[in-house]
Amino acid sequence: MNLAGKHVLITGAARRVGRLLALSVAQAGGTVIIHHAHSPSDAENIRQEIHALGGQADVLQADLLDAEVAPLVIEKASSHGPLYALVNNAAIFEPLSWETTDLESWNKHLALNLTAPFFLSQAFARSLSESAEGRIVNILDWRALRPGSDHFPYTISKAALVALTRSLAVALSPQITVNGLALGAILPPSHEHNKNKIIQPVPAGRWANPQEVGDALLFLLTGPSYITGEIIHLDGGRHLV
Repeated sequence: MNLAGKHVLITGAARRVGRLLALSVAQAGGTVIIHHAHSPSDAENIRQEIHALGGQADVLQADLLDAEVAPLVIEKASSHGPLYALVNNAAIFEPLSWETTDLESWNKHLALNLTAPFFLSQAFARSLSESAEGRIVNILDWRALRPGSDHFPYTISKAALVALTRSLAVALSPQITVNGLALGAILPPSHEHNKNKIIQPVPAGRWANPQEVGDALLFLLTGPSYITGEIIHLDGGRHLV
């Protein structure tokens, strides 16, 4: 799984899952554009960590709640070389029910979790030369294909992102593949005291390990280009129960 010479933009790459994705791309030889909105120190830390490992990385700041910045983000990300891939990872994840969801929180979830991925994808597709091939990976959640009542606006926005993934796979073919990676129990939330209860319903009975997350992303970035419009679940079977 070799990404040598390829530039990959990962949104929300400064922390948590985004950080794991950035490290995986760098370890595969890719140049990582580390996007962040409000985490400059975390972004710089991961950049330095990648450089210490012999990899290449740059930092890009933008608030993706404003969809109009998407073309500029792609332009800046491409300033050191044409982009090969876009990983839409940045997201808002708030524990809201249908009762506690207000208009502001609803709009914020849709703006970052759905609208930003679309306009970034649009700008990315427009940036490619006619002969270039590209890849888009949307980071999803097992809830997106089995929506419940918890994390209400988050789940709805991710379910819509599944539909966007499949629609763009058709619209951007054959030049760009578009796939989704639906995650489950990857990293314990910092605010949760009883972390074991999260994995109790997981058939695999454990948390994912970082290499599994990276390997899944690298497969979608370097594997067969005949795979597009697919949603791969990396959730230990959580979406089945």
